[in-house]
Amino acid sequence: MVYVLGGWQSDFSRNWAREGMEIADGFAEALNHGLEAAQLDPTEIEVGHVGNFVGELFCGQGMMGGLFAQTDRRFDGMPTARHEAACASGSLAIMAAMAEIEAGRYDTACVLGLEMMRNVPGQVAAEHLGAAAWAGHEFTDTPFVWPRAFSDIGDVYQERFGLKHEHLARIAEINFDNAKRNPNAQTRKWQFTPASFTQDDEANPVIEGNIRRQDCGQVTDGSAVVFLASERAAADYARKRGLSLEQLPRIKGWGHTGAPLSLRSKLEVMDDAGWMFPHVKKAGEDARHRAGLGDVWDVDAVETHDCFTTTEYMAIEHLGLTAAGEAWKAVEDGTIAAGGALPFNPSGGLIGLGHPVGATGVRMVLDAAKQVSGMAGDYQVEGAKNVQTLNIGGSTTTTVSFVVGT
Repeated sequence: MVYVLGGWQSDFSRNWAREGMEIADGFAEALNHGLEAAQLDPTEIEVGHVGNFVGELFCGQGMMGGLFAQTDRRFDGMPTARHEAACASGSLAIMAAMAEIEAGRYDTACVLGLEMMRNVPGQVAAEHLGAAAWAGHEFTDTPFVWPRAFSDIGDVYQERFGLKHEHLARIAEINFDNAKRNPNAQTRKWQFTPASFTQDDEANPVIEGNIRRQDCGQVTDGSAVVFLASERAAADYARKRGLSLEQLPRIKGWGHTGAPLSLRSKLEVMDDAGWMFPHVKKAGEDARHRAGLGDVWDVDAVETHDCFTTTEYMAIEHLGLTAAGEAWKAVEDGTIAAGGALPFNPSGGLIGLGHPVGATGVRMVLDAAKQVSGMAGDYQVEGAKNVQTLNIGGSTTTTVSFVVGT
């Protein structure tokens, strides 16, 4: 069993370049604040893992494992590694740290995810982020790879089941509303009008296909860090702080699946039951199975990938809230809203909170740990005992899901 001892997240509304920061500064800030928040000393950490997608392209910086000792020389000699899986980079860093703890190689691990993406013009950022598609083979006719990709997913869904803009708009509205309660959310102070969630081309312009401005997750600078521990180390940590082991959140289950790089290849294997991405469904089911849970109604909240509203619409079905083609029901009846039967993205998600790519998977697990510990503040889901995450990289090329609980 792997426990979460604590962690920290940066304010996703910040622009690091405007503050005169480099990506190494963002790393050091997260590491130092995280250690302080978790009441840990560098000498108590045995291995370090970094989640980062495109540091080389945005910042010219690779080899990020070295930033541990660059930040604090007490980390000299500690083994480190960096992990890349586009938007699921942070989740794979967690998977690697868990595997080492479960294998008995180490008792404690620091997992830090980060991305710096607001230091270049928007079009350049879009080109860099396109590296998670099949370069030179798909989406070569658009400057906006990911809005196009997830618009295409919406188009395929529309052909098979039908898709209404008002349902996608409601997903966006819920996530922006949730973000207003999160002190780290990029959009917490943004103002909207009723027209912002309509097909008004001025208030909510088209970005690509069926994707409009409010349908999009936010390009963001940011970091998140969690500290993981074996049962032995977690018991010692709890004892020293006057806690019981049962009070600490733990990662109860995980699911991890892969798929071909191109979106077209994925859509060719849509199964007879109507699931557009059977491997995404499997990742969520595997996580719950390993956690000893049944269906999705055995969890109390979900932190899901919503790089676009079509992504969350897909997740509603693939996590099992509805049958294929019926996600609209969970949107219309308020199931996924704050206070609903199964709240989605109480943090605000990628649309409301922000999406520093390499940090997102780590941030999701941190938010899940906060929820089950009753420490999520104004966006706390009352009585949350189990929270599921769903984090995807590329056009679902990598999918990772965790169940975090107490």
